[in-house]
Amino acid sequence: MRAFAPKRIVAARKMEARDVESVAQLEIESFSAPWSADTFTHLLDRPGCELWVLEDPEVGVVGYSVLWCILDQGELANIAVAESHRGQGHGAYLLSRVMEVARERGVERLYLEVRVSNTAAAELYRSFGFTDVGHRRKYYDRPVEDALMMVAKL
Repeated sequence: MRAFAPKRIVAARKMEARDVESVAQLEIESFSAPWSADTFTHLLDRPGCELWVLEDPEVGVVGYSVLWCILDQGELANIAVAESHRGQGHGAYLLSRVMEVARERGVERLYLEVRVSNTAAAELYRSFGFTDVGHRRKYYDRPVEDALMMVAKL
């Protein structure tokens, strides 16, 4: 696995209740059909769910991820980095941490979906060993778009 060091000092840590509002705001800024703050609150104590944040000591939470782990399979349900921190290695740093956590939990295959138009994200995933395994037609709303399904063997 590739090791990444972001350009600014950030730390990845488990999400806490105090992070939910910041994460919900990032969700709104990053996705056209955002999850609510209540959704993140309910996920905090859900077995098999790993929620992580990326924290910049100067500005607070600048990224987050949601990982589902069920037996030997995992799904990267959400990952986002604040626009102000994109292009600096933070997404790669967070993704590497998520994959490490998945391995620690015994996940052998990690799945995800990404908008077919989100080529930057798809290329990042491929650089971490994800391969294309299919499409989900009209998977996304606002706008309606297909999803590219990807998997990485851990």
